[in-house]
Amino acid sequence: MLTVAQVLIGSVWIFHGFYSKLLRGIPRHRAIIARVLGEQHADRATTLIGVSEILLGVWVFSGWHRIPCAAVQTLALVSMNALEIALAADLLVSAIGMVALNVGFLTAVWYWATGTRH
Repeated sequence: MLTVAQVLIGSVWIFHGFYSKLLRGIPRHRAIIARVLGEQHADRATTLIGVSEILLGVWVFSGWHRIPCAAVQTLALVSMNALEIALAADLLVSAIGMVALNVGFLTAVWYWATGTRH
């Protein structure tokens, strides 16, 4: 199950980094970034965030230092969610849904990070 969790977690980060941010497959992501950081920084920030998410996914796939990796994921999601709710709530599909989904996601992240492989 840890391997399944690892693949799913890494895939989520790479999907959102590559498709949602770099390819602009979900335009709402850039709009939220523009709202939070300003329109003048939105394109560069969206690209930088996308690359960072891809690198986070690669880190998950590597399995290297799982607990620090989980801590970085937690910090990233909590920070992003707080900024999005505070500054761009009207652009979210559902703030409550996003938080619930990310609590479930972080549960999987910490299961993977603290689990013992046999």
